[in-house]
Amino acid sequence: MELSTAWNSRASAISFASLITPNTCSRSHSQHPSLPPQRLSFPFCPYPFRFVPNKSLTLQARKRNSEPEQQPLSQTDINISTMSNTAGKVIKCKAAVAWEAGKPLVIEEVEVAPPQKHEVRLKILFTALCHTDVYFWEAKGQNPLFPRIFGHEAGGIVESVGEGVTELQPGDHVLPVFTGECKECAHCKSEESNLCDLLRINTDRGTMLNDGQTRFSKDGKPIYHFVGTSTFSEYTVSHVGSVAKINPAAPLDKVCVLSCGICTGFGATVNVAKPKKGSSVAIFGLGAVGLAAAEGARVSGASRIIGVDLNSNRFEEAKKFGVNEFVNPKDHNKPVQEGWGVAVLVGVPNKDDAFKTHPINFLNERTLKGTFYGNYKPRTDLPGVVEKYMNKEMELDKFITHSVSFSEINKAFEYMLAGQGIRCIIRMEH
Repeated sequence: MELSTAWNSRASAISFASLITPNTCSRSHSQHPSLPPQRLSFPFCPYPFRFVPNKSLTLQARKRNSEPEQQPLSQTDINISTMSNTAGKVIKCKAAVAWEAGKPLVIEEVEVAPPQKHEVRLKILFTALCHTDVYFWEAKGQNPLFPRIFGHEAGGIVESVGEGVTELQPGDHVLPVFTGECKECAHCKSEESNLCDLLRINTDRGTMLNDGQTRFSKDGKPIYHFVGTSTFSEYTVSHVGSVAKINPAAPLDKVCVLSCGICTGFGATVNVAKPKKGSSVAIFGLGAVGLAAAEGARVSGASRIIGVDLNSNRFEEAKKFGVNEFVNPKDHNKPVQEGWGVAVLVGVPNKDDAFKTHPINFLNERTLKGTFYGNYKPRTDLPGVVEKYMNKEMELDKFITHSVSFSEINKAFEYMLAGQGIRCIIRMEH
């Protein structure tokens, strides 16, 4: 039996967290002496996993940026009348353009066309760098598409709306999301799925659904979109179904991280794995997604939260998210495999990834699941997640370790490639 589902060592370093929530755990990994380097599974883990080191997991520890905290912009800081003057017109603005794979982004003046049917044009105020941006910028194991404007974790304000848009209006505070919710298809109407037939994530598409054209251009030549958001631009255009309206009092420089990584990891635990109080949970990969998964395990009342990472320097920071045991696979050379439970795969895989397992693994009361965006429906659920933060039921500040200006966006890439920090906020002000 072969499962070609979303797992590889590269993805584990970028946007992958696997959670195991066992119903039983009969002995600790410490009882198992050493085995081949880079190979490890767990007493409660249904499947063996192989880890391959890479530079993003083996460099230096996280450091907190010393820059002073920036106060969030309010709606009064935005000149709504100015935005109404730009409605229906092409806007010239600054964008960080990736001209080719792995090369530093270049701040360019680009043209952003008006929104078409079922589209909205957004003024981005804050955006963050997610490892998925880095993954596709490097174009290793994915289909390269350049020039492109990356970015998909952001907060902003609606500048103008296209034909047929009734749910949003200029001035609304919003979070664009890499996957969408049309509210009409079978998936959107189901309580079990968030994979909209029309707007589910598509990393290969670089144009808008309405007409197959881009809304970005420079010198008359198109610049491609990324997952329908492209937030590394002062203005961007998204399908209305991929934009969630939120409480205008919410600080966009904090809640912007909810539009990808934090909801992905947190939801993978609370919405998919659903550990019961007193459960044991293992998280493979302690980046932002993995730490959000740990936070979900913490609030769910898990008693053992085991962090697994090739970079031991991540362990101290992980304690803030409830992780109370740590394993570095490089310290073991023999598989540890026993028990039963639920495994959840999270993240974007290499296009050629595959793994095999025997059917008996599932017959022995083991379950394998996968999820995008933590099973949250962007337009229906995300406003409520923002309210959890506003009501102090959810912590976000501890995920934000760096902040840079838009002109310094390449610093955010440097921090991530060096394994420093969790989330870097990019301020779009001039």
